[in-house]
Amino acid sequence: MDKSAAPLKRQTLPRAARSARALSSLLTFSLLALNLCVFAQTNAPNDEEIVRVRTDLITVPVVVTDAHNKRVANLTQTDFTLRNDGRVVPISYFAIGSTRVALLFALDASGSIRENIERQRAAALALFDQFGHNSQVAVLTFDERASLTQAFTTDVEQARAAFKIDARPNQHTAIFDAALAAVRAFDARPSDARERRIAIILSDGLDTASTTRAATVIAAANERNVTFYVIHLPLFAPHDGTLAVRRPAHGFRELAERTGGQYFLAADARAAFDPRTPFDLAPVFRAITTDLQTQYMLGFYLDAAGREPREHRITVNLTSASARKLRVRQLRETYSLKAVTGDK
Repeated sequence: MDKSAAPLKRQTLPRAARSARALSSLLTFSLLALNLCVFAQTNAPNDEEIVRVRTDLITVPVVVTDAHNKRVANLTQTDFTLRNDGRVVPISYFAIGSTRVALLFALDASGSIRENIERQRAAALALFDQFGHNSQVAVLTFDERASLTQAFTTDVEQARAAFKIDARPNQHTAIFDAALAAVRAFDARPSDARERRIAIILSDGLDTASTTRAATVIAAANERNVTFYVIHLPLFAPHDGTLAVRRPAHGFRELAERTGGQYFLAADARAAFDPRTPFDLAPVFRAITTDLQTQYMLGFYLDAAGREPREHRITVNLTSASARKLRVRQLRETYSLKAVTGDK
């Protein structure tokens, strides 16, 4: 045997051993990482799974204002107490703003406001852009009948196309029938107590054909946690030698005020003299955005008493020492087992 080869042989063996140990360590680490990954995938919280299993989460949006009626937006979960039928319940869910929104536009397709609504679609859909990737938008148009022209989607371009309304001259208007159809459009959505359900209705407020009363719409909206924001695009009529806004149908404004939303009258001095003056609704949509993004969402899980088949009352209060200077407005005050189980 050549002696010059011996040192080479002695050097090669330790290197091979080190390579084997490195390969073994790599395999061990890979198996451990794989196990951790499988464990994480198996045990990590999954939004859809949680929503599917825990259908007993009750949520209530609230607004907090100061003595000057300005929004207070820096509170935390510990600043609130939550009661169900007078019993303190732990706050299991807390969020500020609205990141998960189902937003439906109900557009009046009758009369002269049709073109005005089409002009506002960019401003309207800019509102939708303020919310998270889990949000969806839908469009419903109406005259004497309501039609869901765009089902809920994440595609803004589809919604943009749905704002193009065909001319429908000499049609009657059924606002409250359409508002009820808008509320029922949410029935096809999966149950998710964390989702804010918003319907924005743009109309001249003149209902000439509805068979549904405003009170029926409000009750259905509150049962399904749908909040209306009403944008009144007024028509004008002569009154005492000048042009005045024609009074909307009784209950039109209440759609917003009794479901936790807001009512906006889109009129100014120019419009009073020229009813064809186009409105700029961008400030209105910005106001809606601010309203939604400065709300608090509190939630709790039902116990046995909370599942009793009757109406239950929710009460939200502040715990801080400065509470007497602040005011809490609940956008939801009651719930029933029927609404919780999704049995419409």
